[in-house]
Order: sequence, then C-alpha cells, then structure tokens
Amino acid sequence: MVVLVVTMKRQAWQSLEPGDIVDIVAPASSSSAKDLNNALRFVHKMGFVPRVPKDIFGKDLLCANTDSQRFKHLKNAIYAKDSKVIWSLRGGYGSLRLMPALYKLKKPKHTKLFIGYSDTTALHNFFNQQWNSPSLHGTMLEELGRGDAGQRELRDFVQVLFQLTDKLNFDNLQAMNSHARKIHTIRAPVVGGNLAILASTLGTPWNFSAKGKILALEDIGERGYRVDRMLVQLEQAGVFKGVRSVIFGDFVGGEENKAEDCKYLWRDVQKRFATEAKFPVLKGLPFGHGAFQRPMPFNTSAKLHLGRKCYLQVAIK
Repeated sequence: MVVLVVTMKRQAWQSLEPGDIVDIVAPASSSSAKDLNNALRFVHKMGFVPRVPKDIFGKDLLCANTDSQRFKHLKNAIYAKDSKVIWSLRGGYGSLRLMPALYKLKKPKHTKLFIGYSDTTALHNFFNQQWNSPSLHGTMLEELGRGDAGQRELRDFVQVLFQLTDKLNFDNLQAMNSHARKIHTIRAPVVGGNLAILASTLGTPWNFSAKGKILALEDIGERGYRVDRMLVQLEQAGVFKGVRSVIFGDFVGGEENKAEDCKYLWRDVQKRFATEAKFPVLKGLPFGHGAFQRPMPFNTSAKLHLGRKCYLQVAIK
C-alpha cells in the first residue's frame, strides 16, 4: 500500500473568509484583457475581492511587464497587510528573472498563501526554501477564469481555501520500483513542481534542494531525451542525494518525431530512472499541466506509506 499524507498546520496560512482580498500578480508571461477580466469574475464568484495592479501589463520583450514592475507588484502583495492570498494570473516565462531581487527581501511577519504552478515553480522554491513557508501548487487564475477546471478541482480549492475539510484524497498512485513496493513509512515535506524550472535553478544562488523531502515533478512538451537530460542534470548536481522519494505527476506532450514504436519516450525514461533509483519512485499524481490537476500543498509535513495499493491523502488542518 502507498499512502501519502500531507499535513497542513492551520497556522501555516489563514483560512479565508468571504470578502477577503486576493492579490493577483503576473510574475511571468502576459495575458489578455479578456482573460484578466474572466479571472476577476472567477475570484468574485468564489466570494473574494480581487486586487490587481493597474499596470499589471506593460511593455517587455518576453514577460507581462518589466522585471522591476513585476517585482514591485509581487513585493507589494507579499507585504500587504490586508490580504491572505497571492494568486498568479498565468505562467509562461519570467519568474526566475525576479529571484535576485526577491532574495533581498525580509520574510514578512504574516505568512501568505501563494498559488500557481509551471513557471512559478521558481516562486514556490523561493517561499519554501528561503522563508520555509508553505505554498499551494495549483491552477492559474487565467485557466480558472476560462472555465478550464473541473468541478472536482474547483471543489478542492473551496475546501482548501476555506478549510472546510481536514483532508484531500488522491487515488491511483503507482509504485514504479521495488523501493516503493516495500511496506514502510516516510515522513517528509513535499516540494518540487516543473522539472525544467527546477533544473534551471541549478548552479545559481537559489539552487533547488530536495534533501530530506518528497519530490513531485511534472512538465509539458518535453521529448524523452530532454526529460532524461534534466533528470541526469539533477542527479549529477546532487539533488537526489538524501531525497526521500520522487513522485511523477503529469507529463504532457513531448511526442517523438521518428520513434513509431514509442510515441512518448519520456515514459521509458521515467521507468529507467525508477529502476536505477535507490529511493522510492511513484507516478500518477494529478499534478501539473494535465487536463485535471488538484491543488497540492508544498513544504508541509507529510507521510508516505509504501507498499502495494497506492493512494494519496492530503491533510488541510
């Protein structure tokens, strides 16, 4: 049996109430005015008050605005005393460019909940490692505003943000190697996110670390050799030294150009990785760029029971 229990202490972030302010930021790529308006309506429908910088979008070569403006928006949201949540509008590219400025900030007195995924993995890494704060790996507001989320996903957000339940249950995790099939229990926080973003931090002052942690990984549009290259890079950089377990979430796209017998070679890359790993490796977490992803707390206490049947239980309180 494989059971993962992520325990979220109540004091880690405050439970939201109707009328609470949600700060919306665009730390990476830009979005359209239509998608922004849809995101604002979504936040209103959840019962919250959205707050967005008037100049959230500006002129930049690649991102939603200049580095200095995107950093200012994020900084203001971090230190604002009247909000409890910082929610990313979308991913794309650009969060890593904010790291030099972010690492100069002092941790605020009150912990806020940051929500996002994909490119904002860099921000999760910052909050989790630098400030030892929790965060929530979850769907961007742009996608939620477009109606891309299913009812189960939306219900999870309501339950997590309002703390209406004490746990979320995930079924159908699959053990990928013998270490994951041996019955024992691992207690460690869950960290991780997008594989490409985590690999991009290596060699920087904000180098990602998974020592003593359960590492969850996902990605999109990466062919087999690229997934292998990034996993090898993490291994050679020492990221897997001391890791308690690796769990693969959704890997979307990445079709091979010529491999007719193996359309998605990254699947075999993951199998080989699991076979060679000296720690438990699992797959099947609804986490990442797939059509269905559920919110996942990062950097909270967790319990991983290993064996035959695989399912995940995430504690909210």
